[in-house]
Amino acid sequence: MIQCCICEDWFHEEHIGLQSSDEIPRDEEGEPQYEDFICQGCAGVCSFLTYYFETISASVRNNNVANSTKEKAVLEDSPSPLEKAVLEDLPSPLKSSGKLERGSCSLNTLVTNAEGTINECSQVAGSSKKCILGISLAETPLTIDKSNPMFLSKNWREVLCRCDTCWDFYTQKGISFLLDKEDSIAEYEKVAKLKRDENLQKQEGDFLNKLGHVEKMEILSGIADMKDEIRALLESSDPSKPITTADIHQVFDNLAKKRKRNP
Repeated sequence: MIQCCICEDWFHEEHIGLQSSDEIPRDEEGEPQYEDFICQGCAGVCSFLTYYFETISASVRNNNVANSTKEKAVLEDSPSPLEKAVLEDLPSPLKSSGKLERGSCSLNTLVTNAEGTINECSQVAGSSKKCILGISLAETPLTIDKSNPMFLSKNWREVLCRCDTCWDFYTQKGISFLLDKEDSIAEYEKVAKLKRDENLQKQEGDFLNKLGHVEKMEILSGIADMKDEIRALLESSDPSKPITTADIHQVFDNLAKKRKRNP
């Protein structure tokens, strides 16, 4: 299931408004290639993201390598609307043939560089007083016949304009939280995982602290024996064959025999 980052509702892949689940951005291993998902119901409120789509939309993997390479080359040679708007604010050395120079400054580095340090160009897409889009979102609402779900790429929030006019628009729509990168579902999952790990370590520590020295040594010895048996199984088994249930039973039989020999 997929969770919308706006309403936080969960959806089955078959019920998110796509003709096929193959339209969901995934890599060759089937892992998600997007950071956030916006459902059809919330897409209307976030229709302004369409202005950024060439930059923030997570694309579906194309199996046709030749076509994909050709399309990529065309896209790289053609500036997106957002790049055109940003170019107006850049110093002349960074302009070349109406698009951003690859060696000088890309749209991604306008927001932040790989080390996370804000560079000189990022100020244009950051807290600049001039709007990146060059329009008032409140005065030029998009008219969409049918809202489609959105799959947004990694760090898409950092690309959004933060000028005063856009800030007011986000606040009026109740979506100013979109500018907070720590508000993403991925960030929440990361924090939740850390808390689970901390709680598990605390529980394990509390359990061991209640045991005496003999009990602790028995547990540590049992863990060491288990690791030895599993290592022996992997070293003796045929790599081309799977580990079977019988193999696992044999591991536990060996451990039981060892305990009998060393009570």
